[in-house]
Amino acid sequence: MAVSRWRGLGVLAALALVAALAVPGQAQVGRSRTGTITAGSAYSAALGEPIAYNVYLPHGYGRGAQRYPVLYLLHGRGDTSQAWTRVKDTLDRLIQDGRVPALIAVMPDAPWSGGGSWYVDSRYTGADTPGRPVETAFTHDLVDHVDTTYRTAPIRNARMVGGYSMGGYGALRFTLAHPDLFGGALVLSPAVYTPLPPADSSARDYGAFGLGDRKFVDDVYDGLNYPNLLAKVDPDLPVRLFVAVGDDEYANPQPADAHHDLDFEAETLYNTVRRAPGISAEMRILDGGHDWNVWAPAFEQGMANLGPTLSVVPPAGLPAPLYGTAGTDWAGGVAAQADGSATLGLSAGASVDGRPHAGKLDAVLVRRGPDGATRWTRQLGTAADERLYGVVALPDGGVLAAGYTKGDLDGHHPGNTTDDAFVVRLDESGAVRWLTQFGVAGAADRAYGLTAAPDGGAYLAGYTKGALAGTNSGDKDAFLARVDADGQIAWTRQIGGTGEDKAYGVAVDGTGVFVVGSDTAGLPGAPALGGLDGWIARYGSDGTAQWVSATGGAGDDRLGAVAVTTDGLAVATGESGGDLLAVAYTSGNQRKWTTTVATPAADAGAGVVALAGGAVEVIGYTRGRVGVAAGGADVLAVRLTGTGKRQASAQFGTARDDGVDPFAEPNLYATSTPAGEVLVSGLSYGTASDGAAPGNGDVFLAAVDPATGLPRAAG
Repeated sequence: MAVSRWRGLGVLAALALVAALAVPGQAQVGRSRTGTITAGSAYSAALGEPIAYNVYLPHGYGRGAQRYPVLYLLHGRGDTSQAWTRVKDTLDRLIQDGRVPALIAVMPDAPWSGGGSWYVDSRYTGADTPGRPVETAFTHDLVDHVDTTYRTAPIRNARMVGGYSMGGYGALRFTLAHPDLFGGALVLSPAVYTPLPPADSSARDYGAFGLGDRKFVDDVYDGLNYPNLLAKVDPDLPVRLFVAVGDDEYANPQPADAHHDLDFEAETLYNTVRRAPGISAEMRILDGGHDWNVWAPAFEQGMANLGPTLSVVPPAGLPAPLYGTAGTDWAGGVAAQADGSATLGLSAGASVDGRPHAGKLDAVLVRRGPDGATRWTRQLGTAADERLYGVVALPDGGVLAAGYTKGDLDGHHPGNTTDDAFVVRLDESGAVRWLTQFGVAGAADRAYGLTAAPDGGAYLAGYTKGALAGTNSGDKDAFLARVDADGQIAWTRQIGGTGEDKAYGVAVDGTGVFVVGSDTAGLPGAPALGGLDGWIARYGSDGTAQWVSATGGAGDDRLGAVAVTTDGLAVATGESGGDLLAVAYTSGNQRKWTTTVATPAADAGAGVVALAGGAVEVIGYTRGRVGVAAGGADVLAVRLTGTGKRQASAQFGTARDDGVDPFAEPNLYATSTPAGEVLVSGLSYGTASDGAAPGNGDVFLAAVDPATGLPRAAG
């Protein structure tokens, strides 16, 4: 439906008649659980007069002491606070269906500047409609009044703002300019223009962007517009935007102004903000024009998208300190010692604790006492890269660590420039007992998985691009290696198909070894299922291959870690079609159960820790919402019973990405302590609870509370 020249205009009050008509998607809900709308007013010191508003209170608000998130709804030019009352039934239904939490919705009136304030602090002083400080009045006086008058939670995660047309401009500006107040915005058919409004736009007519006696000043508009705000967005205060517009917006007849059509401007807005750090955005184009035929369904879709992110509980952050350097750092593993200390592994791009930095990335191991004090730091490296991919504790207080090197780490591989696997054993004081480097000359060999053998040696799993133990079957083959207590390689097994095969995790029981990984074209005994497949294999203690089994579907699947439970099951975790996957097998290749954790965003498992009674703690990451979302990717802790049923789950992290690297691969490790706690270590691009972060990607260490799944400082 095309509309006449209403670019940037809200629907006029006369269109309130349309409210009596049926709006698609707004069927009546049962009266027994409906909210109420009442009128209120908030005195504004900035304006020197009250702000009138309507307020929606959800069913049950009058009972108990529950606190609620708040949605602020801004109307378009020429409309009043009554305009938004039409969404009451939608709010009732969304809350009743559990699609959004019960919330308070505040619908303020904005009559200043002839109804065209654009929700900014105007500096226009003309005698006709002098400008008023509307932005200050709303973001300070109104918000303070609502938090004082109603049972709200005065945190940004519990506030969201929405608006259409002029109100869409206001919602966008409030969120970008005040991210300390608002965590997200519904931006519907926003009256935003770049770089300036066209000559016939009402944004020029009411003094909102004026100065002195001039109603519109280019520099004033430019300074308040969203492109100017993006450079100031703090990634540690991330915001979520939902942008929607109709496909039948007014089409300007002047070709030079075609890019100012609001559908064009909305697309420009979306494609600009989605590339800005600290902002995540969704875009919807609906059938219709600049009216409620678009705004009503867009509001429902936007609330279904952003509403679940509202929370009266702040997100759980990462405990301090973060470990690392001013350079690039990666998590490399964690091990819990019998005396309550922990050994943290990382790959560091500079010196750690004053130890010499060999070059590029070094392998670093830090022993941290129960009191949090550092007992010792060991930094191993060459002029090339070293990456750690696992640390395990030994009964004598020492540790094993494994990964890969591109140099001569053990002193017996001069001139090496390709990836070699390595494993090192340190004693309780951090001294190197032995270090073993191995691989095929001129080919890439990496160790990604590590577990201790009963004799103090190790099992390593990874991949080779050469013939490490037999003929290479394709691009990369997975391998399993047994290293004895003196660091000598006892045997190596190579498994592969015609595609790319990798092993990521390894676990041992009393009679054999489980290995997990991924393949692209199937393995002998495990035909391809489609896309990337996960697989689990079992070998005897002497290296005899017993069986291999594929898991997955037509999409991409991977198994990245495995642990043996107290019931003797091998529980592996990874991802399947973008969801976290956990699967349990017996030593005889019988699948006992499969569990997934799914959100609309990416989820993946990265570590498994065996707990008492056959239960497991699965550690991974999510870009969705399982608990209270903190930022980009959050760490996810999921506790499963011995039969795969979910007991508890929680997510935690910083405002930025945690637990996942820039290549969308998990960088997380987990282990259990002798006391039965779970320690988690991983990569973080944010700041810890003390507000400090050494540099470009650091490593956290946290203990997972057994009751809540939330983190606290280890030790």
